[in-house]
Amino acid sequence: MHAPALEQTLTKPRQPEPVRLGPAPTTASRPRRRRKADRWERIASAPGLGFLVPLLVLGIWSLASAREWLPPNILPSPVAVAHSFADLISGGDLLSNLGTSLLRVLKGFLLGGSIGLVLGCAMGFSPVVESWIGPLFRAIAQIPSIALIPLLIQFLGIDEALKLFIMAKSCAIPITFTSSDGIRNIPVQYIEVGKVLRLRRRTILRRVILPGALPSLFTGIRQGLSHVWVSLVAVEILASTEGIGYLMSWGRQIFQLDQVFVCIVVIGLVGFLFDFGLRRAEARLLRWKGEAA
Repeated sequence: MHAPALEQTLTKPRQPEPVRLGPAPTTASRPRRRRKADRWERIASAPGLGFLVPLLVLGIWSLASAREWLPPNILPSPVAVAHSFADLISGGDLLSNLGTSLLRVLKGFLLGGSIGLVLGCAMGFSPVVESWIGPLFRAIAQIPSIALIPLLIQFLGIDEALKLFIMAKSCAIPITFTSSDGIRNIPVQYIEVGKVLRLRRRTILRRVILPGALPSLFTGIRQGLSHVWVSLVAVEILASTEGIGYLMSWGRQIFQLDQVFVCIVVIGLVGFLFDFGLRRAEARLLRWKGEAA
């Protein structure tokens, strides 16, 4: 008797239950969240925050030396390092050795940069040169410059030729790769337009190729200068009688770690100034890119 009613109940489609949603965010809450995110972004990008980590490290260093967590002959205090810095400045040792290192950097950077630029342009313009030189050059790039020092000492000694070779090799590799990649990544349409306009090759090189490869070239220059500075300090520590690296090694040999700390700070500061100066120069020379965009 109840079979039809039961059949209708079983076969009747079940209505979906309404989904209960929470209150939609009001339009007033969205600008509030955006303002809060913008405020935190402004705080995080404040110029003075770049000095927060160095000041924190300096504070921990001062606390560690005051509490003598390590012996003073291992961890000198910041005051002792400052006194050592003043003594090295007044005695002329720091400035003379730093000047020697900077002159070496200039020579190595000019030589390595010239070699890297010539090889990079040749590999970027000519697939034949890339196929002949590219594999060998990439294999040489995998060899650390410091690993070559023991072998090169046998042929070049510890004179300036050794340092110049190491710096030139360290600088030429990044400039070669970045300049060749920058030239190859220039759209072919730009060069074709120059040919349609019957521009000379020299004009195409100056007006099309050089501006297009300039960002990559500047990246290679910054990397090359950084590699020159690092490799020079390393070779001065291992095989030199003057220079900032030698001064640091000499301080370690006579157990004056305050002098070692002074050299470490100076090396880091000089490297930072190199990178900062090149970044500013890059921003000014590439300003045309932002204006064109």
